[in-house]
Amino acid sequence: MPVDLHPRLLRGFVATAETLHFGQAAAHLHVAQQALSRDVRTLERLLGRPLFTRTTRSVALTPAGERLLPQARRLLALQEEMLAPPPDGAVLVDLNSAVSGEDLTPDRILAAARTAAPGVELLARYHGGLAAGARELLAGRLDVSFGWFGGLPAALRERLGQRPVRLEPLALLLPRGHPLVDRAAIRLADLAGHPVDICAGNPATTEWTEFGEQLLAAHGLTAAAPSPGPVGATETARYLAQRGNPMLTTMGGPELSGVVTRALVDPVPLTLVSLVHRAGPPSSGVRLLADCAAELGAGEGWLVRPPASWLTAWDERLLAARP
Repeated sequence: MPVDLHPRLLRGFVATAETLHFGQAAAHLHVAQQALSRDVRTLERLLGRPLFTRTTRSVALTPAGERLLPQARRLLALQEEMLAPPPDGAVLVDLNSAVSGEDLTPDRILAAARTAAPGVELLARYHGGLAAGARELLAGRLDVSFGWFGGLPAALRERLGQRPVRLEPLALLLPRGHPLVDRAAIRLADLAGHPVDICAGNPATTEWTEFGEQLLAAHGLTAAAPSPGPVGATETARYLAQRGNPMLTTMGGPELSGVVTRALVDPVPLTLVSLVHRAGPPSSGVRLLADCAAELGAGEGWLVRPPASWLTAWDERLLAARP
């Protein structure tokens, strides 16, 4: 007939074997010494052999106790492993675009997290924009996305959490034949008469279109006509060459064939990029990414607002609310 061996009995035995003192072992386990002594006697009875020699002055392991000690430790370790919460699965991280750049915020945060925790499975996804990423977050098909949180509808924002990670300066992508292409930087006022492409018509990037509309309206500028947006570096270069309009973007993106990037100045427009996740306590994978973002930001001043810069009213409030 099989004998049921409760882990509590092994735990009491191990604690006593490691301290060789019933009083200290009982205190370590937060039990009464009498209860611990009873558990050790029960274990000895079940195994049919003494595990300790006891005198009024000392406690020592018997040969049977010495043999049992490593076995008991292995069994208790196995129990802890079995009862441990399951590890987090793969963390799905939306980089917005498959077109990577040397200083794009999501790409850098993901790279830092992979270096910091190589054992965590971090998988990149490319949903094209935060509007699309937010829908995937709420559907449980994504864990993290990045972008301008203020551009999402209020009903979506209420169901999501966010952490500001970086103030990004904006720039323009210009086809080489554009009249402003020879300038080292482009003043916002110089865009008068030059419609700017703000990805209007792309359902994946409605938050970016909203940001662009606020920027252009604040400076008396116009947006280019809505159109389906390009996907990928080659298509973006072809799209810009065919349409001829400058496209609003952020600094740090890749070089495109036949296209130049020019910073915007006077003032420098900034967008506050947030790390976005589902509402509620973040998972360990989300915390890892947020911690890496905070470390990068602290070292490089990602959330330090430069002088002579422009922010939306939403970003002004969000930045002011940070602790």
